[in-house]
Amino acid sequence: MTKDQVEGRTTQAKGDIKEAAGKLVGNQKRQGEGLVDQAKGKTQAGYGDAKEQVKKGIDRI
Repeated sequence: MTKDQVEGRTTQAKGDIKEAAGKLVGNQKRQGEGLVDQAKGKTQAGYGDAKEQVKKGIDRI
């Protein structure tokens, strides 16, 4: 697992928590921040996944 995968999934989890907290207290700004964090985390994790696949492909050569 790459650093980007770990950090991305951590950011996604933080975003889930922020979104839930925002919904709970009716804070739309916090909820929106959570959604942004989720998107950032998903993007970073996806980059890490791609990086790992490339590395696996190179290792096969």
